[in-house]
Amino acid sequence: MAAVRNLFCVLFVFLLLSLTVLAEESSTVAGGVNCGFACARRCSKTSRRNMCLRSCGGCCRKCLCVPPGTAGNKEFCPCYASIRTRDGLRPKCP
Repeated sequence: MAAVRNLFCVLFVFLLLSLTVLAEESSTVAGGVNCGFACARRCSKTSRRNMCLRSCGGCCRKCLCVPPGTAGNKEFCPCYASIRTRDGLRPKCP
């Protein structure tokens, strides 16, 4: 009976560790950037929050980075700065 209990405990701990690893992987992109958190910080001062979060999220998934701060600093993420709207006149990423 003790052996079954020990086996159950080992399997339970293994299951918890597996779930923890899966939770961490789902919250970050392959490059290690948590796009949700980074874009929430980037869009925190805008009046059009939903549009900012949507465009920032797309740019983050493509570039795997978001510049620091709420505006500017795009030199830290050249890919983010180079994405333009369809007409090519304005930057797409906030």
